[in-house]
Amino acid sequence: MANNVKLLVVDDNPMVLAMLQQALTPLALVTTATDAADALLKAVDDVPDLLVCDYRMPGMDGRQLVEKLRSRPATANFSTVLMASKVDIAERLSPQDAADDYLEKPFFLKDATRRIKRTIDRISLEKLAKTAPKDGVVRGSLSQMNVIDLMQSLEMGRKSCQLSLSNEGDKCEVFFVEGQVKHATYGALVGDEAVFKVLRWTGGNFQLDFEGKTDKETTQLNTQGLLMEGLRLLDESAREGGAEAEPAAVAASAPSAASTSAMPPSNARRDKEEEEDVLLDG
Repeated sequence: MANNVKLLVVDDNPMVLAMLQQALTPLALVTTATDAADALLKAVDDVPDLLVCDYRMPGMDGRQLVEKLRSRPATANFSTVLMASKVDIAERLSPQDAADDYLEKPFFLKDATRRIKRTIDRISLEKLAKTAPKDGVVRGSLSQMNVIDLMQSLEMGRKSCQLSLSNEGDKCEVFFVEGQVKHATYGALVGDEAVFKVLRWTGGNFQLDFEGKTDKETTQLNTQGLLMEGLRLLDESAREGGAEAEPAAVAASAPSAASTSAMPPSNARRDKEEEEDVLLDG
């Protein structure tokens, strides 16, 4: 689904640029630029949905590029992920720079890809919403965007809606208010337990009704807390031999490995991944 998102990646380091391009190409329509001037020309020619840009570059820096593009009505509407050092983020950049996210250099390629994917998924979902049929309900397949990706996208976009999930006859309803899960049902389960039960789904279908509302509040954790706890339950289940526990015992099974691509890995898996990962800087 996210392949309808146009992504412009800008970095004056050829190695960083090439590796980001390779990692992100399966997720979006990727164009690259080696400096801000080149990026400006390409953005004017074909406005990106998302700009992933290095902050420190010779000549025009990343913030100046963003300001120039936003000053033009024809190129003003895009999301931004800025790559910068910890010092630059703390001392030179601020919320006024209007970046959707910051990648702190140096960073591991897999972590950067996960972070950027979250913004890609949010943009993809927003584009779907704009093209929704007359009933205002967005419909899609969980094979295109799984439950975790959906929930993160709704959280990032601060959406209020009813998310309906179905998979082989099973159904779940999850209600969001400004990106936070407030109520969920799955059969006899309600609240956190209902959410945990479906986080692992990567098959089935979803519907988003942006008019769907509820006055019930049954969840105890916020959206990110639900996702992190679900991941913890998955790790716990894997350590115990991979057998699925009953909902009453562990609330529910956690997401499968395939469905956690957008989530930060646990400490144990992070250590293993970083052995095979690439640290990018410059």
